[in-house]
Amino acid sequence: MEKIKREAVNSIAQRKRNNCLGEFRRNKVLYLMTLPAIILVFIFSYIPMFGIVMAFKDNKSAAGYFSGNWVGFQNFEFFFRSNDAARITFNTIFLNALFIISVLVVSLSLALLLNELSKRWLVKTYQSVMFFPHFLSWVIIGFLTFAFLSVDNGFINKILIALGREPVYWYSNPNYWPFILTIVNLLKNAGYYCIIYYAGITGIDQDLYEAASIDGASRFRRMISITIPSIMPLISVMVLLQIGKIFYADFGLFYYVPRETGVLFPRTDVIDTYAFRALRVLGNTGMSAAIGLFQSFVGFVLVLVSNLITKKINSDNALF
Repeated sequence: MEKIKREAVNSIAQRKRNNCLGEFRRNKVLYLMTLPAIILVFIFSYIPMFGIVMAFKDNKSAAGYFSGNWVGFQNFEFFFRSNDAARITFNTIFLNALFIISVLVVSLSLALLLNELSKRWLVKTYQSVMFFPHFLSWVIIGFLTFAFLSVDNGFINKILIALGREPVYWYSNPNYWPFILTIVNLLKNAGYYCIIYYAGITGIDQDLYEAASIDGASRFRRMISITIPSIMPLISVMVLLQIGKIFYADFGLFYYVPRETGVLFPRTDVIDTYAFRALRVLGNTGMSAAIGLFQSFVGFVLVLVSNLITKKINSDNALF
């Protein structure tokens, strides 16, 4: 009996190996195309993981990154016991949550509007115009933002002065900046996500729209009943991926757009900029590594929890 069971298990394992080999042979060109991306991910994402040990050492960069004595969780304690920990953690979560919601609403709305256009040349034109800001660096966007918000020569303040109003000191009042950063982030990233959602919309079976049109459904009704439910798995995946990076603020956005203005730190300082200043001013590589590990761990947990909740609601929309 035991021999029969062993032979059955070996037979199943052999079939699985044959299926894997057959799958690889059938799609070997596709696997080879992914090889450069896999190598890049391995080099820049997996090899640097050895640097995690820096978070648990009293590291002196002049003596080497893996030097120093083991200090346990002291680097984490130094961060969490500081007066800035609660503020920058709140700013990171709040602003990134604001970005996720605003980008989702705006980019999805733009994709739905693009889908309603009948002339393809108009669609391509709008796509190019909306996608172009994504290629601009944050340095350029920071200077463009300053050109609009400068007190003396800013475009907005010149308009206000021409209308007989007092100029607004944008770089002196931190309360304006959640709104400003959200607008700037939308201008740069909404077009990128719009293209992704529009690509998903174009893959929907057109017979569904034709059947709904015959039944008398309006364009808005087709949009609500067919388009959005059909791309809901894509929306779920994109949102889950963004939730995983909610503790990773876009460093360029928070560093170059507010121009590292100290008075704005109460609303613009996030974990990434705080860690950068700790590394640049104090040279504390241990604390910077601890903050990076904390960000990665929380992001990992958030992805797992969000995916679990999504799977409970609708398993088809889950990431894994």
